[in-house]
Amino acid sequence: MKKVHRRLKDDIRPEYDFASMKGGVQGKYVDKYRAGTNLVLLDPEVARAFPSDAAVNQALRGVLSVTKVMRLPHKASGRTPKRGAGERPSS
Repeated sequence: MKKVHRRLKDDIRPEYDFASMKGGVQGKYVDKYRAGTNLVLLDPEVARAFPSDAAVNQALRGVLSVTKVMRLPHKASGRTPKRGAGERPSS
């Protein structure tokens, strides 16, 4: 059986003239993309309280250090224990 070589059709419209565009850099954000991102949407009142990402990180590190020293019970931490199979939720 012969291999069929199909030529890719140039389906880019003529009005997209990338040669005339300025400032485009290929791979500009590739390092950040490969490193991964961790974006979190803050509520407006929380965003006003923290002027920068460094301030948010500092506050969260403080919370982490407190939780390492003192383990919070499930109710205080907002987590509920998982129910076993066949258990009914308490009313």
